[in-house]
Amino acid sequence: MKDKFIQLCKDNIHRDGLNDLLNWLEKSDFYLSPASTKYHGNFEGGLVEHSIKVYERLVQLIQATGVEAKEETIVIVSLLHDVCKANSYKLSMRNVKENDVWVQKPFYEFEEYFPFGGHGSKSVFIVQQFMKLSPEEGSAICNHMGQYDRSPTDYSLSAAYKKYPLGLLLHSADNIASLLDEKTV
Repeated sequence: MKDKFIQLCKDNIHRDGLNDLLNWLEKSDFYLSPASTKYHGNFEGGLVEHSIKVYERLVQLIQATGVEAKEETIVIVSLLHDVCKANSYKLSMRNVKENDVWVQKPFYEFEEYFPFGGHGSKSVFIVQQFMKLSPEEGSAICNHMGQYDRSPTDYSLSAAYKKYPLGLLLHSADNIASLLDEKTV
C-alpha cells in the first residue's frame, strides 16, 4: 500500500513541496500507523490503506455525480486528508481474558502530539507546511469529517459543501471507506 500511495502522489501531484512532504511522511509513522484505535483500520498500516480506499471511493463518487475535479486535486484531498494522524498512535498492551485465562494483547492508544484545532484543519496545516493547497482542496480536507468535527453552533458546513461539493464527496468517500470497505481487528 505504501508503494501505491507514493506512486499515486508522484504520478499526479505536480507541486513544489511534494518531495518534502513525502520525506516527512517517510520519517513519520504514517505508513505504519493504524487509521483508528478501535474502529476502521485499527491495525499496522491501516492509515495508508484507508487513504487509498478513500481515493478509490472518491473517484467513484466523482464519476457518479459529475462533480468536476482535477486528478491532482482528487489525489491530494483523498490521500492527505488524514496526515494529522501520523505520529499520534502508540502501541500498548492490555490484559484480555480468553478462555478463562488472562493474556496480554496489543492495542493502539491515541496520543495527541500536536493539538491544533480539529482533525481536518490539522491536516490542512500540516500539508501546507510543505505545499500550497487551493481553497477547494483546503476546504475539502478541513471539512472531511463533516459535523463530527464541529461545534454544535457552527453552521458553516453546508455553505462549504455548496461552494466546494468536492468536500461533501470526500466526507462521503471517507465514511463509505471507513464503514463499508475496511475491517476492524
